[in-house]
Amino acid sequence: MNRTLRITYSLSFMGLLVGLGAASLGGLESFTRTGQMTLLDGKLAKAAETHYDEQFPIKRVGTNLWAALDFKLFNEGRPGVVLGRDQWLFSDEEFKPTASAEQLMQDNLALVRGIRDALQRHGSQLVLAIVPAKARLYSEYIAKQTPASLHDELFNRFHAQVRQAGVFAPDLLAPLEQAKARGQVFLRTDTHWTPLGAEVVAQALAEAVNRQSLLSGAPRQYITEAGASAPYKGDLTNFLPLDPLFSNLLPTPDTLQQRKTHPVQADGESADALFADSQIPVALVGTSYSANPHWNFLGALQQALRSDVANYAEDGHGPLLPMLKYLQSDAFKNAPPQVVVWEFPERYLPMRNDLGSFDPQWIAQLKNTRQSEENLALSSHRTDH
Repeated sequence: MNRTLRITYSLSFMGLLVGLGAASLGGLESFTRTGQMTLLDGKLAKAAETHYDEQFPIKRVGTNLWAALDFKLFNEGRPGVVLGRDQWLFSDEEFKPTASAEQLMQDNLALVRGIRDALQRHGSQLVLAIVPAKARLYSEYIAKQTPASLHDELFNRFHAQVRQAGVFAPDLLAPLEQAKARGQVFLRTDTHWTPLGAEVVAQALAEAVNRQSLLSGAPRQYITEAGASAPYKGDLTNFLPLDPLFSNLLPTPDTLQQRKTHPVQADGESADALFADSQIPVALVGTSYSANPHWNFLGALQQALRSDVANYAEDGHGPLLPMLKYLQSDAFKNAPPQVVVWEFPERYLPMRNDLGSFDPQWIAQLKNTRQSEENLALSSHRTDH
């Protein structure tokens, strides 16, 4: 009996391997060879191997099984996500400590001051929109893993330091907290805010800009139309590789209502006349919070400010790199706007940025602008006395 069982087990195991191998060969049918792939340099073999590896069923089975065990037994996902209560997911960037955080914060704050000064020299007023962390706004859904002590006072500290440096940074935390009574301001399974959250921030920024009278010129009217609501699978679910075997374990998708904003055309006004003036009063720079049309932050900002807004935000590069690129762009140099709204999530303040694509001397000059001015003022004061 034991011998029969061993033979049966061995044959079953071999049959499983042969079956999986044969099934994975079907994936090679979708492999496409390009002109750059040749046998001589090994690129063809490497590409075929990579494609086969991705299509190998046992890899997907192993990945799904391991992710399911982590999820059910330890309430964990892959690095990048923190699991909260009631199917809420958070980016681990809002939780983990950062090496040399203090020095990185000071370097990034120096860049913020230098960028503010560079904008002012061209007649543009910086409005820094510090976006509170999702974990800060929805701390009631945090589970066992809590943010590192670095993040406890990060928002308030960021605000205090930029205001001390004379940077105009309206408070966005209070309006977002108040808006939670009306609906979700951040998506449950995604890093980003909802269209409601984006609208609340846009209105708060517009009120602050109006109080300071930073914009001049005739206002433009905009209208926002809400589309149908549909299930939305947030980006944080990518760190839970449970598809396709354990899809039922994934958090329920969010519901996202797409919004679109467009200018109101006055009677007798042509569509071309709406944007006949090439001088756009407001520039928006930032991250995927501003770049991704799903949240309609650009449209909400246009409607709240009653002004055309040019969008220079970028997805996946953080807030500093798009701003540095904008400062060097012809669009800014040839036609600087009256106001630059810089959307800046708080979690990026203690992060390291790869600035290797920029002139190191220029970066150093931006960081040292405030210190140079202080030294010059001190020297002048001593001379006068």
